[in-house]
Amino acid sequence: MYYVYILYSKQFDKYYIGQTNDVVARLHRHNSGYENATKPYTPWVMLLFVEKDSRQESMELEKKLKNLSKERILLFIEKYRRC
Repeated sequence: MYYVYILYSKQFDKYYIGQTNDVVARLHRHNSGYENATKPYTPWVMLLFVEKDSRQESMELEKKLKNLSKERILLFIEKYRRC
């Protein structure tokens, strides 16, 4: 299984979208400063993750989400948190 996840940095009001096969380890890497893209904005909280059957599917969803505005990301989170 693969996952697309959305992280949020409250201190900087910033969202980060990524994909992985281990969401717990990935969140730990982001909060430990191992990822250069997210290091300046720690700490991160996991707002949502969506399970996908393949890496290809997760990469496609990640790409679509990264092109959304902040408002559309929030709508996506609201919609899929209810499921």
